[in-house]
Amino acid sequence: MGTLLRAAVEADESLSLAGGYDADNVSELDSVAPEVDLVIDFSAPASLSHVEAYVRRTHAALLSGTTGLSADDLARLRALGEVAPVIWSGNYSLGVAVLRHLAREAAASLPGWDTEIVECHHNRKADAPSGTAKMLLEAVDPAGERSVVYGRDGIVGPRPAGEIGMHSLRGGTVAGTHEVMFFGEDEEVVLTHRATSRQIFVNGAIAAAKRLLAREPGFYDFDTLMFGQL
Repeated sequence: MGTLLRAAVEADESLSLAGGYDADNVSELDSVAPEVDLVIDFSAPASLSHVEAYVRRTHAALLSGTTGLSADDLARLRALGEVAPVIWSGNYSLGVAVLRHLAREAAASLPGWDTEIVECHHNRKADAPSGTAKMLLEAVDPAGERSVVYGRDGIVGPRPAGEIGMHSLRGGTVAGTHEVMFFGEDEEVVLTHRATSRQIFVNGAIAAAKRLLAREPGFYDFDTLMFGQL
C-alpha cells in the first residue's frame, strides 16, 4: 500500500509528496520531521505513538488505514480529532462501503438467521481478522451483543443461537475477498465483495484525503466523508 500510495500522490498534480517514513526513521515524526498539511498512514500499530506525536505537534490532517489497532488505539485516533481532521477506515473501497450498508440492512431484516463472515487475503497479511471483517461484524451486530467464534475446531456441538462465525483465510496474492452469509430455514443469502487489486483502496484513500483537507478538526468516517451516509 505504501508503494502504491506514493505512486498515486506523485502522479497527482494537485498533491506534493514531502517524504516517507518507515520502521527505520519513523521516530523522526516525534520532533524533527517537517510540517505538512496531511499525513497518510498505512503502517502498523507500533507506529501509532509517532504518528500521534506528529499530528499533535503540527495539527496536520491524518488519514489512517492501519489495521490491527486495538480499541484503545482507535480511541487515541479519535482523540486526535480534537486538534486536526482525522479519518480512519479499515477499507477505503466504495464497494466495501456498500457491502457494509447491505450487511446492516440484511441483518436487521433477517432476525434469527445464522450469520457467518469469511475474509480471504494474501499470504503476507499480518493481522486477522481483517479490519474490513471487523467493520462488517460491527455492521451486523452494532450493539456488540452477540457472541463471536473465531473458527471452529473439535466437537463444538450444535451452533448456539445468535452466534456469529468469523473466519480468516490466507493464501497467494489475494487482494481481498469478504463474504457475509445469512442462513435461514431452507434458504441463504450471501453478500460478497472481491478486490482484484489494491489500487481500489489507494483510489479511495486519495479521494478521501482531498476531502479531509477541507474539513475542520474532528474524527470522520469514510462513509460520511465520501457519501454523506450510506
